[in-house]
Amino acid sequence: MTLAFEVRQRALQQMLAIRSAEETIQELFLQNLIRGTTHLAIGQEACAVGTAAALRPGDKVTCTYRGHHHALALGMTLRAMMAEMMGKVGGACGGKGGSMHMTDAQIGLLGANAIVGAQLPIALGAALTAQLKKTGTIAVAFFGEGASNIGAFHEALNMAAIWKLPVLFICENNLYGEYSVWSKTTPVQDIASRAAAYAMPGVVVDGQDAEAVAVVVQQAGDQARAGGGPTLIECKTYRYRGHSRTDTAPYRKAGELDEWLQRDPINILKLRMMDDGQLDEVEFAEMQQAAQTAVVDAVEWAKAQPYPPLESLYDDVYYEKEA
Repeated sequence: MTLAFEVRQRALQQMLAIRSAEETIQELFLQNLIRGTTHLAIGQEACAVGTAAALRPGDKVTCTYRGHHHALALGMTLRAMMAEMMGKVGGACGGKGGSMHMTDAQIGLLGANAIVGAQLPIALGAALTAQLKKTGTIAVAFFGEGASNIGAFHEALNMAAIWKLPVLFICENNLYGEYSVWSKTTPVQDIASRAAAYAMPGVVVDGQDAEAVAVVVQQAGDQARAGGGPTLIECKTYRYRGHSRTDTAPYRKAGELDEWLQRDPINILKLRMMDDGQLDEVEFAEMQQAAQTAVVDAVEWAKAQPYPPLESLYDDVYYEKEA
């Protein structure tokens, strides 16, 4: 199954924008324009973009602290993201969330979470709401393979299966839980095999192929919307950078990164579109330039934004319903 040209084109443009944004974020850290820490998803773009292509308005998403690509794939603007990274008032969370807490309810992103696995039960709640209100929407929880070893993962899958909730659990298996290779912490070959314990489908998909991800998510989403319950999807992927901005990843095996670079998600979709006569090198170069220009614009805009005033410190602590 192949996606329509317009969907492919948008997915490629999104991945280019995400890649450029992530690379720029690292540069901004070196310039001390972004403080704190951050976790880049360079190499994992297809997981987020492929999933977003299969979602519908009203669907809800939770993700990890490595979530810039999820936010942009779902529709967060580059300006809103860059301003948030810099702690400016023009950011998605008014400059109060930063890198690890990207949130935008208007696009369905209920939030990135700095606590490993905490986003799974949150997505469960969104799915329960959809079921009770009969909205026809679904919830998606992104997480890493390391989170599949903690209690929240098993509790969330168990409850989702019992109640047949419309939720997709999407594991971005990038092989490393922080600095530990997954095979040293996880006894199973595929995280998706754990679905069997909860009587739900478990699917493994090439996380470097945005089109393949979109197809799998579309099928699982259709099943969930029809009352068929949850699915555990494992995207086999790889992060090109270390765990966080200061990690040079000396724990990797020699040649491992080079092997994964040969299966870059951007190149996979680019070459497929070229083979199908949907793209040429000139058009691809124009898409690259457009992405880079948009990121530069977002950075300059964010730089000009003010920081939140001190008196706003206690704002947004509680939800206040408008009269």
